[in-house]
Amino acid sequence: MSDLITDILAPKTELHLHVGLYFGTFNPIHIGHLAIANYIIENTKIDQLWFVVTPQSPHKKKNNLLDDFQRLELVHRAIGDDQRMRASNIEFNLPKPSYTVDTLTYLSEQYPKYLFSIIMGSDNLENFHKWKNYETIINNYGIIVYPRPGFDREKVKSLSNITITYAPLIEISSTFIRNAIADGKDVRHFLPPKSWEYLEEMNFYKK
Repeated sequence: MSDLITDILAPKTELHLHVGLYFGTFNPIHIGHLAIANYIIENTKIDQLWFVVTPQSPHKKKNNLLDDFQRLELVHRAIGDDQRMRASNIEFNLPKPSYTVDTLTYLSEQYPKYLFSIIMGSDNLENFHKWKNYETIINNYGIIVYPRPGFDREKVKSLSNITITYAPLIEISSTFIRNAIADGKDVRHFLPPKSWEYLEEMNFYKK
């Protein structure tokens, strides 16, 4: 397994680097994730995008959820040498279950001169008021929202600290990929090549 994100875990010296945090299980990461990430980097003010791999909850076991470090490796291979992106295991060593506000607080303490924004789909924004300490997030961090089918931009355009992107709708899901692999389908073109090679090598998601 590759040497993962050691450059993220040590504090940096750059002033005011703006980092977008893209949280997810990435089970597996696919080209839709990469397309959204690429669009956001090129069309917002962030300097880097970190894929924050969500660890498996010790209280919620899922048979089809790969090990935390296997999913991190998939993200690492997907990114390759693209210096605009990073694979982050920051939540692996934080208390479980993981709450976004706690992760943001920890990152802000470790990187006091970084600016952090979270990246989410519009479907998550609709339930944002149910998140732990959501007021702290919206008052202290940026939120970059990409659209999901049926999203009404008018409902949120007046909210502070929220940036609505016009990223193209990409209806590819990790669930579709897992099910297709289990059914013996070839979905190699739905994943970054090196991630697909790793899936094949390890026989992930196959029955």
